[in-house]
Amino acid sequence: MNELSSVAAIGGNGNKVFTNGHSNGVAPEAGRALRGVGVVGLGYWGPNWVRNFQQGQYASRVVACDLDEGRRKHLSQLYSDLETTSRYEDLLSDPDIEGIVVATPVSTHYAMARRALEAGKSVLVEKPLATSSQEAQELIQLALTHKKTLMVGHTFEYSAPVQKMREVIASGELGDVFYVSSVRANLGLFQRDVNVTWDLATHDISIILNLMGGRMPEAVSCQGESHYGNGVEDVAMLTLRFERNIIAFVHVSWLDPDKIRRTTVVGSRKMLVYDDMAPQEKIRIYDKGVTAQKYYDTFGEFQFSYRYGDIKIPRIEEKEPLRNECDHFVNCIRNGTTPDTDGVNGLRVVSVLEAANWSLRRGGLMVPLGSAVR
Repeated sequence: MNELSSVAAIGGNGNKVFTNGHSNGVAPEAGRALRGVGVVGLGYWGPNWVRNFQQGQYASRVVACDLDEGRRKHLSQLYSDLETTSRYEDLLSDPDIEGIVVATPVSTHYAMARRALEAGKSVLVEKPLATSSQEAQELIQLALTHKKTLMVGHTFEYSAPVQKMREVIASGELGDVFYVSSVRANLGLFQRDVNVTWDLATHDISIILNLMGGRMPEAVSCQGESHYGNGVEDVAMLTLRFERNIIAFVHVSWLDPDKIRRTTVVGSRKMLVYDDMAPQEKIRIYDKGVTAQKYYDTFGEFQFSYRYGDIKIPRIEEKEPLRNECDHFVNCIRNGTTPDTDGVNGLRVVSVLEAANWSLRRGGLMVPLGSAVR
């Protein structure tokens, strides 16, 4: 159980006020541009960060870093004023660089973020924050020591549909939440340094904890399998048990013929389905439910009453989540405010992943999380 010994060290109650995805309650303002920002890692997500920084004009200079000359050349052709380098040290030693986005493989997140913080840079780390809760705690402490912003790339917490879901749940429209079910599946992209849980389930855990108002599960279990003989699980099922009999299921797979991104929330009054693959109408609220007769004398008198009502499709003003995330990161650096997805937020997700991984190695054993994380 030593792998989980640091899980219980998470502090705070996890409760925040979310208003349009910004902890300071205001939308991004047109403040001063940063002197410079850096993006390290130009594989999958890095180019999207470069695009947003370039188009949003958040910084006087944008510097992109990658060992691959081909990737650097490709980005330079897209943005004529983009600076590039193959040396991470160039970002760390540049006095103009105020913030760095780490979009490198998961196994390098901790080391890259640590070096950035020690160099006096604010840093946004793509999900997950680190590969252990101990590493995540060290990054949180470093950010506090150096008085720099530490933010985690839990992108879906900045998406309009997820924010709408949280708003609907908080309003009580669904009634008491019974369970949440999430599916995130597609064919690929296989990762070499982490399994499918650390790759895909990170998103769903982040979303579920957000919907639960920051509350942590009491226990976690995980089952999965590797089908290509490399010991890296490519399909998995997680179970998260919360207080008040709330349960959440997360199914993730790199081996599914269809790309699925769907979350279902079942409440005592209504049910909600969020389909991120839908081109429009991503959220539907179903006025469906089941009522059990409260009083009966014999089993023959016991019966359920089913309700089939209308379907409501709430209007959502969508903006690219990554642009919202970019706005928020820059504003937190400008104003010295705490990000919605700060280091503690990242630590909570890593703690669930760590417990799930511990369970996975022991055949799906239900692993309790320390009371301090809740």
